[in-house]
Amino acid sequence: MAKALVVGAGPAGLMAADVLSAAGHHVTVAEAKPSPARKLLMAGKSGLNLTKAEAPDAFRRTYEDAAPPLAQMLDQFGPDQVQAWAKDLGQACFVGSTGRVFPVAMKASPLLRAWLKRLEVQGVDLRRNWRWTGFHQTEILFETPPQRFKADVTVLALGGASWSRLGSDGQWVSALAELKTPLVPFAPSNSAISLDWSPYMNRHFGTPLKSIRLTAGPRRSRGEIVITSRGLEGGGLYSLTPALRDGAPIVIDFLPDRAVADITSQLEKMPKKKSLSNRLRRLGISTAALAIVNEAGPLPKSAHDVVKRLKAATLPSYTLRPIDEAISTAGGVSWDAVNDQLMLHTRPGTFVAGEMLDWEAPTGGYLLTACLATGLWAGQAAVAWLAQQPNKTS
Repeated sequence: MAKALVVGAGPAGLMAADVLSAAGHHVTVAEAKPSPARKLLMAGKSGLNLTKAEAPDAFRRTYEDAAPPLAQMLDQFGPDQVQAWAKDLGQACFVGSTGRVFPVAMKASPLLRAWLKRLEVQGVDLRRNWRWTGFHQTEILFETPPQRFKADVTVLALGGASWSRLGSDGQWVSALAELKTPLVPFAPSNSAISLDWSPYMNRHFGTPLKSIRLTAGPRRSRGEIVITSRGLEGGGLYSLTPALRDGAPIVIDFLPDRAVADITSQLEKMPKKKSLSNRLRRLGISTAALAIVNEAGPLPKSAHDVVKRLKAATLPSYTLRPIDEAISTAGGVSWDAVNDQLMLHTRPGTFVAGEMLDWEAPTGGYLLTACLATGLWAGQAAVAWLAQQPNKTS
């Protein structure tokens, strides 16, 4: 029996531990926080979107900027496999109207409890409050409690650099930098934005905007956003983050399914004695949407120009929220730093999984699926690597 160490008890780390322990190895999972999978539990508060039920090609295209190896991992463990995995843990799933997949329980805690129980039965030793600090020759170092650990194989699954209070603080960067591991600087992904609203927006804080289209650079999105005291947030905005990092203007089409000429004609036929705001409400423009349109300046006088503004309202200057507030991060361990099996070139026998790797994806189940897929891949690769080693710690 070999001795395996998994650092990080999020979905990627637990999946790697599951694979290694099922193969008969003794697995220790080191988690820096007092409890495992805190980010997963937080995600479960809004329903735990496990994955997205769509064709494999469409699913993979969502990870358009990721390195090719990720596509192989998603082919092995994609939406169908995620649902089968959850069912195996006693958590039946259903597909929502938008294709998003949720457990019937609509929360993470039952699934996590079942998963941790399975790992316990398989002999996995979960160590809480163990903060990893790096390597010293063949040893793995921990600060809390101070100790040195030896393992035949190691899987690092320490997360990205957002939501540090839940464990993903990116502090592992310095330890891998010491190994000369190629790293990509972290950047926010799936991020809200800050806007300097005028006082007229105060009464709209908390209001959702639906049935709109957002554009930033080459990216487009159909989805809901919410007006907040600090700016805007929501799934319709998050997928634009790569373009927002480049400073692309955000343009909102409040009537995305209608042509300018048709809307203009309808507006011109309305009684002029009614106020413009009342006429626009009849077109489906809410008070909150009109308030955002007005943030860009007074409305034009002609109906045609008003409609053009509604179809292409450019938001005032914005900034992305701080990286720690982002749902996820881009950047991390470069794909050049690992081989096709996710093993570090700079440290044979050490594998990397989850958000530590340099990939990003929008919300909607894509993030969790890729974490599970890379954790599975790293776990399987670690098992295969151990099988090739002549000497193992007993």
